[in-house]
Amino acid sequence: QVQLVESGGGLVQAGGSLRLSCAASGRSSGSYDTGWFRQAPGKEREFVAAFIWSGSTLYTDSVKGRFTISRDNDKNTVYLQMNNLKSEDTAAYYCAAAETPFLLATMARRVDKYDYWGQGTQVTVSS
Repeated sequence: QVQLVESGGGLVQAGGSLRLSCAASGRSSGSYDTGWFRQAPGKEREFVAAFIWSGSTLYTDSVKGRFTISRDNDKNTVYLQMNNLKSEDTAAYYCAAAETPFLLATMARRVDKYDYWGQGTQVTVSS
């Protein structure tokens, strides 16, 4: 079992930055593939970024060049650095972990491929 706890959300002006953290307990964060998703009101949960089995990173097109996923295995924590935030980034952000390594990038983008989820942290970007 893995427990995930997100933090770092808040209210920020457009163009600003936030860093989200996802602290994992139960197992090392380096022993499973992890990702970040977000969900805006009235919309489906969507993929944002992930590590896949090779240690590579994957991003949705709308955040490329602005968001960076990273991890500190000693702290069992995964981060999402978000720069140049836009109003359309406003959402609840969730981290997730998968027991089965993602051999294909397409798997990492799917909500149903993750086994564990955090409770979410709200990010609100004002324009």
